[in-house]
Amino acid sequence: MSDIKIFEDKKVRIAWNADEEEWLFSVVDVIAVLTDSPRPRKYWNALKTKLVAEGSELSQKVGQLKMFAEDGKMRETDVLDTKGILRLVQSVPSPKAEPFKI
Repeated sequence: MSDIKIFEDKKVRIAWNADEEEWLFSVVDVIAVLTDSPRPRKYWNALKTKLVAEGSELSQKVGQLKMFAEDGKMRETDVLDTKGILRLVQSVPSPKAEPFKI
């Protein structure tokens, strides 16, 4: 099952992983909400490269899942579970991320 949630007027694609019984969130969508970046995919790629270089275990937890893209087609996108998203939030220097870091 997949769905779209609205957070601060932005869409966040989510999907239910029945095998693991957990929600998976589109990383690029969460980055868009947290950073207001005009190019969230590029922001995520730079952050992912930095996390890999630092040896962060978060980079190892990123999965890929086909989700509907803006053009209506199913495209693979990076996803994280709830724990991973909370770790991601801690890696993003953004005032919008601060409430989640507490």
